[in-house]
Amino acid sequence: MMELLAQKASVMAERAKERADSTAVVTAIRAARCDLSDEKRTQADIAEALTAAGIPFEREFRLAAGDIVDFLAYGAIAVEVKLKGAAKRSIFRQLKRYAEHDAVQAIVLVTNLSMGMPAEIAGKPAYYVSLGRAWL
Repeated sequence: MMELLAQKASVMAERAKERADSTAVVTAIRAARCDLSDEKRTQADIAEALTAAGIPFEREFRLAAGDIVDFLAYGAIAVEVKLKGAAKRSIFRQLKRYAEHDAVQAIVLVTNLSMGMPAEIAGKPAYYVSLGRAWL
């Protein structure tokens, strides 16, 4: 019984850390004023924001042969950047593919598109960052 309680406490502590890490990533990106003229420039601005916030990340992280996420923060938070012109359904399918990888514990979509996001994708927490909000 004690072992089961210890396991449950450990899982709860890990989830709290993942939420805190995800919140830090989202907060850093939301505060950034990103250049929206080109996705690569937007990604460079996001990299600067994450670096300034002290958030460890890898760019263009390969989850599998066909799945390369724009950023992997804290070794487990997938951050995908999409600008206008991307089809919303294809974005969701891509995020779902990323969320299905064991290495991913949370998904963050960073976009200037107006779209809805579920609270979870494939059982992983999902976050939406509107790039336009920083300019208001």
